[in-house]
Amino acid sequence: MNARRRARIPAVLGAAALVVSLTAVPAAAAVPSAGTLTNLDHLDFLLDQATPPVGVTGHSTYRQAQEPTLLAPWTSADARDGGTFERMGGGPLDPATGDWGQGAFTADDTTRAAVVYIRDWEQTGDAESRRKAYELLRTVAYHQTTEGPSAGEVVRWMQPDGDLNPSAEPMELPGPSDSRPGSWTARTVWALGEGYAAFVDDDPAFAAFLKDRLALSRGAIERDVLTSYGQYVESDGVEVPAWLVADGADAAAEAVLGLTAAVRAGDDSSATAARQLAEGVAAMASGSTRQWPYGALLPRAQSPAMWHAQGSQTPAALAAAGDIFDDDALVEPAIADATGFTTTLLTAGGPDIGWYPSPTDRVQIASGAGSRVQSLLALADTTGAESFAQLAGLHAAWFFGANHAGAQMYDPATGVTYDGLQPDGTVDRDSGAESTIHGVLTAIALDAHPAVAARATALSSVENRVGLEYVEAEDATSTDGTVFAPESLWTGESRWSGDGLTLTPRQSATWDLGPSDTRRWIEPVVSTVPGVATQSVWRGGGVLSITGPQQGISPAPGALLPYGLPAAVAASDLRVTALRGDLTLDGLIVRPWISRLVLGGDAYGELVLSSAIAPQLSIIGTDKVRSSVKVYDTAGSLVRATSTDGAVSVVIPAGGFAIAEG
Repeated sequence: MNARRRARIPAVLGAAALVVSLTAVPAAAAVPSAGTLTNLDHLDFLLDQATPPVGVTGHSTYRQAQEPTLLAPWTSADARDGGTFERMGGGPLDPATGDWGQGAFTADDTTRAAVVYIRDWEQTGDAESRRKAYELLRTVAYHQTTEGPSAGEVVRWMQPDGDLNPSAEPMELPGPSDSRPGSWTARTVWALGEGYAAFVDDDPAFAAFLKDRLALSRGAIERDVLTSYGQYVESDGVEVPAWLVADGADAAAEAVLGLTAAVRAGDDSSATAARQLAEGVAAMASGSTRQWPYGALLPRAQSPAMWHAQGSQTPAALAAAGDIFDDDALVEPAIADATGFTTTLLTAGGPDIGWYPSPTDRVQIASGAGSRVQSLLALADTTGAESFAQLAGLHAAWFFGANHAGAQMYDPATGVTYDGLQPDGTVDRDSGAESTIHGVLTAIALDAHPAVAARATALSSVENRVGLEYVEAEDATSTDGTVFAPESLWTGESRWSGDGLTLTPRQSATWDLGPSDTRRWIEPVVSTVPGVATQSVWRGGGVLSITGPQQGISPAPGALLPYGLPAAVAASDLRVTALRGDLTLDGLIVRPWISRLVLGGDAYGELVLSSAIAPQLSIIGTDKVRSSVKVYDTAGSLVRATSTDGAVSVVIPAGGFAIAEG
């Protein structure tokens, strides 16, 4: 028996939630005896069987008459005493029927679990992973609607007995879930595309079925989304592509992952959709090394003021598309996301769940952290640049204790990935399907890059961090303006961080930014009204003139957006005076010219990032630690390399970064 699969817990029939003991999670990472990080035990525990009724109109799967039972993962696993977990569905449980308000199983998790077992089988040749990949792909296909105006769309939820639930409670949009493309449609394409590529030589009959079902959901995207290919619409003053799945680069990227896998395996019919969706994802690149969101690929066309961690697959998708189509124009936005935004995220505190636009939702989850690691490794494979592999190692260390809680978030001995890390350092010790899937997907990717895996597991603590910070507007040390509470923190497209501050003409406010070794970029987060102008003067930062952008397709008529001051600020205090129009502030994003992250443990790792407009001299390394230092430019290309037995001075290009490994 494979050593990493010892004590595997079999899937169990039945509709009731189940409590099963797992090995208690240790305090420090323990690599399985086989020397790999991947452990599928906890994901196996989440798997259960369901037998849907026969003859459901519009829903069928491969060999259903001969194999009526389907396999799927429970959506949640709540932690219980003694290192055990209780499998749970979504929404409230009806004891009389055994149904959940949403369901026991969701297409989102089943599709991604299928990808886990596909990739593990392809990487290890494990027969059990092949079997589970086959079974999960059959379930993926059953969720598809096969006929009528919604053909190719996906019913999101399934009850324990196999009944589909198209209209979940609490209500979800779109409702019913197969009424138009959503993220579950894109993830279905992802799973079917990778499944087709995996089975095309192993089981041609099953692969042909998967190819047909891939064409079915791809056809829904072509019918309902790609008819707008090449068209742009306005969203809060920004031109955005009109051909993204559910207006999301996040969803479109997951479809691209499946389509490119299918194309690579010989499915030429998927090439056009793959390229068109990839072009839409690439068009969501935004910002620069000195302007929010610092090169990130934004996830939502309807909101240029929002980045969230679920969009972290976008660079991986562009890396795959750029590679298969030999198109640098697709890869370049992914590179900018990695060198500008990922480095900013690392030095600011790690894989936060969302910046809306203020970095105030600082919960950190495995899906965000893991997707970013996988994207970095995909870029490393596509470009051959070591810089992305090094960044992947620094990012992946989050799973093994290099986070603000010093907590291990993925345990290679059990396959448990915790559901989240709170800003106060509290760990959510539940371990549901999404977290487990992304923890294991990350482990699979790291096992394919053993040098990166060795670095990540050796870096288990955060020793120092200096990076982007946020100052609340209402925390002004002095002001004659008006502090107010928004009617709702959520605007419909972005989110207030708390109270706001309004300055009418000639009113002022002053904030204490604290000391800094370098100049800082200041980006006030301003609430605007379409067509309404405001002007303000910022001491040391220049004059800021803003006219509220037009709404376009965004859900709310106003916008909450960061606006960079023209000049970097050197002083520790910052004063603003409104000159014309009312200036309404949520807060201040403060970003130093030089940011830094230092990780420790059984190894040493340091990242130094420049957001300056000219090359900067900086110190990297630490006393009595021998390290290799490499300096990179904004494209992640190597500029210079050196070795040192302690701290050393290096010149970092404008917008570039340096990494020390010891």
